[in-house]
Amino acid sequence: MSVMKSYSSGRFFTIGLVTAWYSSNIGVLLLNKYLLSNYGFKYPIFLTMCHMTACSLFSYIAIAWMKMVPMQTIRSSVQLMKISALSLVFCASVVSGNISLRYLPVSFNQAIGATTPFFTAVFAYLMTLKREAWLTYVTLIPVVTGVVIASGGEPSFHLFGFIVCVAATAARALKSVLQGILLSSEGEKLNSMNLLLYMAPIAVVFLLPATLFMEENVVGITLALARDDINIVWLLLFNSALAYFVNLTNFLVTKHTSALTLQVLGNAKGAVAVVISILIFRNPVSVTGMLGYTLTVIGVILYSEAKKRSKRESNL
Repeated sequence: MSVMKSYSSGRFFTIGLVTAWYSSNIGVLLLNKYLLSNYGFKYPIFLTMCHMTACSLFSYIAIAWMKMVPMQTIRSSVQLMKISALSLVFCASVVSGNISLRYLPVSFNQAIGATTPFFTAVFAYLMTLKREAWLTYVTLIPVVTGVVIASGGEPSFHLFGFIVCVAATAARALKSVLQGILLSSEGEKLNSMNLLLYMAPIAVVFLLPATLFMEENVVGITLALARDDINIVWLLLFNSALAYFVNLTNFLVTKHTSALTLQVLGNAKGAVAVVISILIFRNPVSVTGMLGYTLTVIGVILYSEAKKRSKRESNL
C-alpha cells in the first residue's frame, strides 16, 4: 500500500513539474510577444537583460542559499573564457528570438524554432566532423520542408522577422554543440543550474552596453511608461522571474525524467504553445501553414527516434 502511495505521489510530483515547465515556457513566450508586439514595448535587448539579471539573482539564491544543487566552481581562466563564449552565443539566441516576436506570430516563431535539430546536426558535423547515420539525416528533410511550406502559407510572414528567428534557432543549436565541445572534460562539466549561475551575469555584462548603445534612453522611457501605467513594472518583473523559472523547471524535469521524455515533451510543448497563442492573439493561420508546422513536428519526432536507434546500435 505504501509503495503504491509513494508511486502515486511521485507520479503527481512529475506531472506537477511538467505542468510548471509548460506553463513557465509558454508564459514567457506569450508575455514576450505581448510586451514586444501588442503592448508596444519595443526594447528586446533591454527585456533580455532583465531576464538575465533575474537569472543571476535567483540562481545565486537557489544554489548559495537554498542549496538546491552543490555549487561548482570555475577552475581556470580558460574555463571562464569558454563559459563567456557560450554566454555570448546564448545572448545572441535570446535577443534574436525576442526581436523576431516583434514581427512574427508565436505560432510561426515556434514552427521555425522546431528546426533546431537541423542546425544542431549541421554544426555538429562542421565543428566535430561527427557524422550521424544516414537515416538521421533523412529525417531532417521533413523538418526543413515543413518550415518552407509553413512560410509559404503564413499570412503574417515578415522577411526580417523570419531571418532573425532563423538566426535565433541557429544560435540555440550552436550553443548546445559548443557546450558539448567546450565543457566536455570531467573537470569542466557543469550542471545546467551552475552553468546559468555563471552565464547570466556575463550575459548582463554583454547586454548592458548593447542596450545603452542600441536602445537609447530605454530606462528613462520605461520609467515614463511606468508613471502612466504601473502595470509595465509588474509585467517586466513577473516576466523576468518567469524566465528563471523556465530554466529551473527544465533542470528539474530533466532530473526527474529521462532525456527521451524531455524530447517528447518538448515537441508537444511547441504544439501547445501554437494553439494557445492562436487562441489568445487571434493571429490568422492558414491550412497550408498548419500542415507545414505539423510536418516539421513529425520530422522532429522521427529525428529523435533515429538518434535513439543509432545510439542503441552504437552501444551494441
